Amino acid sequence: MSSLVDSVLDKSDAVPETAIDQRKFGMQDRNGPIYSDALFSQGDEVLIQHQGAEYRLRRTRNGKLILTK
Repeated sequence: MSSLVDSVLDKSDAVPETAIDQRKFGMQDRNGPIYSDALFSQGDEVLIQHQGAEYRLRRTRNGKLILTK
């Protein structure tokens, strides 16, 4: 399963969330929106690492978003 997260962040480069260089991910403005088209450019599923746990964000056929742990 390929995702934007896998293509951007190799597991060997993983760092704690608080130390992530936001420019590397194109997130200069923390208050600005993150467009779902960018998140789902590689498919309908994105894996998210948060506080040591892995979450899965999926886009349904109807365009809804589902977040599961």
